[in-house]
Parts: sequence; structure tokens; C-alpha cells
Amino acid sequence: MKKKERGAAHWPSINYSGSSSSSSSNSSSGSGGGGGSSSSSSSSNSSNSVVEVVVVVVVLVVVVVIVEVEVVTVEVVVVVIIVEVVIVEVVIVVVVVEVVVVVVVVVVEVVVVAVVEVVVVVVLIVVLFLFLFFF
Repeated sequence: MKKKERGAAHWPSINYSGSSSSSSSNSSSGSGGGGGSSSSSSSSNSSNSVVEVVVVVVVLVVVVVIVEVEVVTVEVVVVVIIVEVVIVEVVIVVVVVEVVVVVVVVVVEVVVVAVVEVVVVVVLIVVLFLFLFFF
């Protein structure tokens, strides 16, 4: 007895639509319905691919927008910190100027009072001597 050999012609083949068919029937069986289904499924596959690409592009755009918003937020925070540092420096300068003004005013006041006291004392002494010598 001769053993039957099974060739590739007896194994089912898978076409692009995902359905399996026998190699002997292919897509010519019936009234051509097999060919029509494969073309419609390939167009649905391409539309699915377009939808996937659009979704990926939208997600990437959203991620880029979020990153840009975060960068702008960080830049705003840095500007606010710089403004606060400048304000603190201005306050320090104002305090130093106030201290210098207070010191100058106190020194001038002390010197003026001392000079006025000396002048008053000298004038009183001169008037006293004049009064004693002439009267």
C-alpha cells in the first residue's frame, strides 16, 4: 500500500481578511463573494489604521501642550522669585538708607546743639564781662 502524501494544496491558507479557506477554493468560489469581502475588510483595516494614527497624533499634541504649559508655569515661577528677590533687595536698601539718615540726623542734632550751647555760653560770658566792666 502506498502512503498518501499530503501537500500544501490540502492545508488551508489564510488570506488578508483573516478568514481561512482551502487553497483549492481560493477566492473564486461561489459568485465572487470572497473577493468582495477581502476588499471591504482591507478598507476597514486601513480606516482603523488612520484612526489609530490620528489618535496617536492627538495624544502627542496633548502631551506637547501639557509640557509647554508646565515650562511656562516654571518660567512664571522663576520670574516671580526674581521679582521677590528684587523687592527684598530694595527693602534692604531702603532700610540701610533710613539707618544712615537717622544716624546723620542724630549726629547733626548733637553737633548743632553742642555748637549752640557753646555759642550761648560764650555770649553769656561776654555779656557778663561787659556788664561787670562797664557798670
